Amino acid sequence: MSEYRVSIVGTGFVGLVTAVCFADRGIKTICSTRNEKNVEMINKGIPPFFENGLEELLKKVVDEGNLVCTTSREEAILKSDMTLIIVGTPFNHIDKSINLDYMEQAAIDIGKALVKKNSYHLVVVRSTVVPGTSRNMVGKQLKNHSGKEIGKDIGLIMQPEFLAEGRSIEDTFWPDRVVIGEYDEKSGDLLQELYEEFYGDHIGEKCPIIRMNIESAELVKYGNNCFLATKISFINELSRIAELVPGVDIGKVAHGVGLDYRINHRFLGSGVGWGGSCFPKDLNAIVAFARSHGLEAQIIQSAIDVNDNQALHAVALAEELLGDLKGKTIALLGLAFKPGTDDMRYAPSRRIAADVVAKGAVVKGYDPKAKESAVEAFDQDKTVITLTESVIDVIKDSDCAIVCAEWDEFENLEPSFFKSHMRTPCVVDGRRIYDPILFSSELQFRIIGYNIKD
Repeated sequence: MSEYRVSIVGTGFVGLVTAVCFADRGIKTICSTRNEKNVEMINKGIPPFFENGLEELLKKVVDEGNLVCTTSREEAILKSDMTLIIVGTPFNHIDKSINLDYMEQAAIDIGKALVKKNSYHLVVVRSTVVPGTSRNMVGKQLKNHSGKEIGKDIGLIMQPEFLAEGRSIEDTFWPDRVVIGEYDEKSGDLLQELYEEFYGDHIGEKCPIIRMNIESAELVKYGNNCFLATKISFINELSRIAELVPGVDIGKVAHGVGLDYRINHRFLGSGVGWGGSCFPKDLNAIVAFARSHGLEAQIIQSAIDVNDNQALHAVALAEELLGDLKGKTIALLGLAFKPGTDDMRYAPSRRIAADVVAKGAVVKGYDPKAKESAVEAFDQDKTVITLTESVIDVIKDSDCAIVCAEWDEFENLEPSFFKSHMRTPCVVDGRRIYDPILFSSELQFRIIGYNIKD
């Protein structure tokens, strides 16, 4: 494998997954975080969050000695040839613009460390940042604090990541493209050399390496996320139209639309909306970025608005079945924003729970992996919810169950299961995992995108 030694600033979802995958391919990888507890856990082979397949792979690469974690950014940088910046870029809650505090501090710290290094060092921005950030902010801070020249002593790249939570390891090992936004040709050549070794025969028609300038690469990431989020919001808006006409099934509609090769079926699944770390912050950030330059990003803003309302539509469907929710007990099946992760950031379950509580109902929730992160999320929201240990416990003596995430253990539940445990057998399928004809014949049932009247 490559003789490169790689350091990664940041051990969040993308940072740690990237580090583990690099280490699994034989690259000596050192990651850094200021969180001492996370350092201790990672060095023991224990990930600080749940992601499919991560725990097994992390333990393997730690035991092999290919991955270590430290609290010292300087140590990580000085022991490596290349540094990937993978820190959080949340949005500011007042104006929804991107918050680059973590990114700027990382650039400052790297610059200060490079004062002590005599050899060339490549810096790769992998966090999502608005166009102009890598060159004008990261590059500037690297130069100012190192006293060295970008393009001569320091290489600079912006390489967007396209990892989907729940399948991020697979996406890292077998991507459909690698985008390299380069400051200069030397920087791009060095990173391409690494990836040609890392991916081997996967590089080619299945996975082209695309090189461009830094600002174009920054916008590729936003274009990617905004388009995917818009597809979801589009099909959710169409699902509301489908509900106006008895017998129209949005699942069949989406299948027919998705067979068009220009559209395809991916991200045309209707439900209670998107969440997670990327879509909410990235769409809001690019809307704010455009607005700061005098442009209203109307389509992207509409995608946000449709999504915000979609989660509350599940509550409206529960009200269709139960009437006034005051005094009722509502069970939420699945709390993370999607299966395969324990990520509660902007999860639809949070909006649903807050709305249901505001209407005077009692809320219970169950998720196979997200209990600890759910406690933190609902405490932050100041939403009172009882978290249970099993799907039986969550629906027991409840009046309505709302499916918020399509975990495997929910998909095979039969109508009899709900009828035998619920006080009022009533289900709102917010992820379209149940047969609407079967369920509506057995109990009170509503499903996103299908008009079923009792």
